[in-house]
Amino acid sequence: MGVKVWINGELCDEAAATVSVFDRGFLYGDSVYEVMRTAGGRPVDLEPHLARLARSAQGLMLAVPPSAQLRAAIAATLEAAGNDESYVRVVITRGAGEIGLDLALARDPRTIIIVKLLQQPPRELYERGAALQIVQVQRTSARAIDPALKSGNYLNSILALAEARRAGAHEALMCDAAGRVAEGSSSNVFVVKHGAITTPALEVGLLRGITRERILELARAAGFDVSEGAFGPQDVRGADEVFITSSIRGVLPIVRVDGAPIGDATPGPITRDLMNRYDGYLARFARDGQ
Repeated sequence: MGVKVWINGELCDEAAATVSVFDRGFLYGDSVYEVMRTAGGRPVDLEPHLARLARSAQGLMLAVPPSAQLRAAIAATLEAAGNDESYVRVVITRGAGEIGLDLALARDPRTIIIVKLLQQPPRELYERGAALQIVQVQRTSARAIDPALKSGNYLNSILALAEARRAGAHEALMCDAAGRVAEGSSSNVFVVKHGAITTPALEVGLLRGITRERILELARAAGFDVSEGAFGPQDVRGADEVFITSSIRGVLPIVRVDGAPIGDATPGPITRDLMNRYDGYLARFARDGQ
């Protein structure tokens, strides 16, 4: 069990997993990627992840291998790693070439698949809740680096998370230039007020999270009042409940925002309900593969 890496058709161990220093993914973040987890040893929501990878690549004018090839490579890497449950990262870079920004300089696109043992946040964070910090770092505009594209250029989120960690928080929450709440450094955010669930609309400028979509689906099927819209930091601070979602975390309750408690500073009933529903979804997927 452990780490296995697939690079352009070659499986290797962690120590041998290297790429050229001239690779544009290394030099410029000129790449796209997806991260997912397994349940029952199978990648959760694989098809939506591959579809989003293709959309991101199209937005960056980057070619990606056929989906069937990616599925086979992921399966081979998972089998070689032999973990009970795994973290899976799929990366497509534009490849190496002469140093320079011109896309015409790139050659030999590179596909990388990283599989390692799944590690989630400590159980205590799910039971007691985590802290969120609304940071000064703004989410990039769609006219700059479109946040709807999951690219390897991640400095915006790195700086946001660094600001949050300095404040003692688990995750950062970024706003757009107009002050509207967008998303976390690696998560989507939901607020609950008077029993109604709201998450930022895609038009605000954020990544269409795969787990975000799954939670919206589960919440609507359960009969909750669910909406996507625009709101500000004050709506987060004044919420009855707050939670974040991501492929690795699943649903994680937030009990403090900017150092102040949300509600009674414990995970709320709607958050707990959706945590259980998502856990149930993972259990069904692990059992049935769908």
